[in-house]
Amino acid sequence: MPDHRIHRYDPQDGPLREVRDVLDLIGEAWSSSATWVVVPADSLPDGFFTLSTGVAGEIAQKFVNYGVGLAIVGDIARHTEVSSALAAWVLECNRGRHIAFLRDEAELAARH
Repeated sequence: MPDHRIHRYDPQDGPLREVRDVLDLIGEAWSSSATWVVVPADSLPDGFFTLSTGVAGEIAQKFVNYGVGLAIVGDIARHTEVSSALAAWVLECNRGRHIAFLRDEAELAARH
């Protein structure tokens, strides 16, 4: 992935709690000229995997608006197994260029 720079969110920083945290993360990515941010699935804000909360859409839109890709890494099966809407959204995101749900970072490298 020579033309892509990755910024990794450190899970030791705790979960992302609100949109302001996401904007700070995007700012960090910009400052390092990153084109993708990798976030462990467990670090996402409460409500992210419940689409009706709007949290996922708001976060995804911020990344798209600022031109930074978001790679959500980890097993999210427990969420997609109980929500067909979420499963469909994940599939659609993975077909696009801005948001990706991946098992690990190796998948991100394989995509680009």
